[in-house]
Amino acid sequence: MSYYISRQLKMSIDDAEALTRDALAKEGFGVLTEIDVRGTLKKKLDVDFPPYRILGACNPPFALKALQSEPRVGTMLPCNVILRELSKTEVEVSAVDPAASMQAIDNPALAEIAEEIREKLMRVLGSL
Repeated sequence: MSYYISRQLKMSIDDAEALTRDALAKEGFGVLTEIDVRGTLKKKLDVDFPPYRILGACNPPFALKALQSEPRVGTMLPCNVILRELSKTEVEVSAVDPAASMQAIDNPALAEIAEEIREKLMRVLGSL
């Protein structure tokens, strides 16, 4: 099982991010964190890196269920969604596969929640 699900889009990274945010919202996710990896690497290390963004997506009702079934699962939240520029006109959008990552925790209730979130993220990527 892969640790991520992914989709390539023929558009700019800015357009892909707007589309991804909209698709996440339609599935009940908000974006809690945003990391501009390119900007951070330039500022901290003076390294040139292709455009790469990490969105920390959270679906509050499912996050609550997960935290109630496994209090330390917060170490694995939120669900990261990345956008990385492959070329000026092509972007890869990838999301963590929560079902794969939650295999590290022996908790059947959490596995069920992770599968539901996986289905939501697959719908997000499928709608792009």
